[in-house]
Amino acid sequence: MEAKISAADINKLRQTTGAGMMDCKKALEEAEGDQDKAVDILRKKGIAKAAKREDREATEGVVIAMTNSDKSIGIVVALNCETDFVARNENFIGITQKIADIAIENLPENLEALLALPYETGVTIGEKVGEQNGIIGEKIELSRYEKIHAPMVVTYNHSNNKRSVLVALNKLNDAFEAAGRDVAMQIAAMNPVSVSKDDVAPSIIEKEIEIGKELARNEGKAEDMLEKIALGRLNKFFQESTLLSQKFVKNNDQTVEQFLKSFDKELTVTAFHHVSL
Repeated sequence: MEAKISAADINKLRQTTGAGMMDCKKALEEAEGDQDKAVDILRKKGIAKAAKREDREATEGVVIAMTNSDKSIGIVVALNCETDFVARNENFIGITQKIADIAIENLPENLEALLALPYETGVTIGEKVGEQNGIIGEKIELSRYEKIHAPMVVTYNHSNNKRSVLVALNKLNDAFEAAGRDVAMQIAAMNPVSVSKDDVAPSIIEKEIEIGKELARNEGKAEDMLEKIALGRLNKFFQESTLLSQKFVKNNDQTVEQFLKSFDKELTVTAFHHVSL
């Protein structure tokens, strides 16, 4: 009687050996479902990798941001690998683009849901990514998936595929697209922590105040002055690290907020995602 090979069995063998899905399926069928025998079969064929990839660093890859047709929704995905050589491969870029296309078409709620979507007939995105581990011989992982809903979403993809930005504007007008892209490029260059000081996480504020106090203490300032000095430094942090308060990189005479209001007095950014490798 032929052993029944489940998807879980195939996935377990893939995790153990790093081999592709179809190679694992064939090896398990040949081994009549025995995992250890299947590992030996793959090793004899030179398919199983000697080192497990879980501990390797996948710090290279491709990031792609895109919007739907009416620019009301934007998504960004990041597919990671270990080397720049693989990241520049047209097939790897193509896989990332197809994953982005599937994401913008289906708008899954989170990364887990995206991985479960079909990549092609009979193969999920998660399985396709896992299959690439065996084919390429590197640790491959879909590390990020973000999405934004807004009246108007603008994207920026850096030319080396290593950095992408989604910017949500509160108004829809084709005349605002260039401005939105300039702001997206600002985010890519200046890496703000939030849209405005009102959005900064309390943990970041507490950390900045403590740093400010310690700096003042090391400068010999009186203990009763530390809080006031730290709050002054916190305001400078807000100016330099929150998007709307930052100096606009293309014109340091105005802030990003002032730049947007030069197009429309009510135009502003409501959210953004910045994904970089």
